[in-house]
Amino acid sequence: MRPRYARVGIFGVGLLGGSVALGLKSRFLAGEVHTYDRDPRALEAALALGAADRAHTEIGPWVGELDLAVLAAPVGAIPALIEEIRPYAGEGTLFTDVGSVKGPVVRAAKGLPRFVGGHPMAGSERAGLQNAHAGLLETAVWVLTPTEETDPADLEEVETLVSELGAYPLVLDPELHDRLVARVSHLPYLLAVALNLLVSRDEKKDLLMFLAAGGFRDLTRVASGSPRMSRDMVVENQEAVRAALADLRAVLGELEAALEHPEELFRLAEEAKRTRDALPVVKRSLLPVRHELVVQVPDRPGELARITTALGEAGVNIKDIEVLTIRDAGGAIRLGFAEPGEKTAARRVLEGIGYRVVSPG
Repeated sequence: MRPRYARVGIFGVGLLGGSVALGLKSRFLAGEVHTYDRDPRALEAALALGAADRAHTEIGPWVGELDLAVLAAPVGAIPALIEEIRPYAGEGTLFTDVGSVKGPVVRAAKGLPRFVGGHPMAGSERAGLQNAHAGLLETAVWVLTPTEETDPADLEEVETLVSELGAYPLVLDPELHDRLVARVSHLPYLLAVALNLLVSRDEKKDLLMFLAAGGFRDLTRVASGSPRMSRDMVVENQEAVRAALADLRAVLGELEAALEHPEELFRLAEEAKRTRDALPVVKRSLLPVRHELVVQVPDRPGELARITTALGEAGVNIKDIEVLTIRDAGGAIRLGFAEPGEKTAARRVLEGIGYRVVSPG
């Protein structure tokens, strides 16, 4: 069986570039993966991790021999990278990218023989190739942003590739993409930065940090990502981000005014809850639906093994497991099951051996 592409080039071997490379290799979609990066250490790591077969520190004729080229440099560097590549771009090479802002990229790519803009909505606060893995792309929404110049056959090919990597392709206009991600990705990053600055600049900083619980940590997690990459992301999309910030100020003003009117604040909170509970990831089944239980667990050795063994002996398969809290007196774990019947059986088994079990929601 031949792989879909004989030669693939990954330009930039960070978190996303490395994950794409590993996904191509693990799913036998690429016969030979070439990587390009200006950092020789990144290339050495790509070779050592099996994400690359050949490494390049310079753009050259080898680019024209590629069947597929994935531009995975930081989004602010992609337009310059395209200009560097352009003299070597072959007519048969299909180009795509993974940049988080699409307007500047698709404009820079104008004139490339074959190009389809892309943005996998996947990532982590842990940047770098050392955190790359093929599973990062699985079940992710992968936005594709064709233009009037895009050949429909090329778009269809990239859609197929995205699906074969385990992600879900979604076709959007480039400008619409940028407006939407400003609100669900770029603005949340700035909010996380703002909340952490609010803490760091307070005269009671040490006490605030001690009091910060899971909610604050979850809400501000994205601030732990690469400051340079995140800065470039929001700066490249600043027009849409400014519009989102203006709308956010209006909403914050509405909430401030509602402090004097508890019923209005309650109404706004209910509206927010309905929105949160109806996120498209669940309603459109982009991720498998999980039937969940939360189990209170005493703080002593062997408890997790006891739970998984009991369920395994009962023939109940656990699809997801997450440690929710750690306390001196114990903690809790969240268990996810594929079928409602498995959830019911798991609850019966666990309560039967003395655990307290709660069904969330």
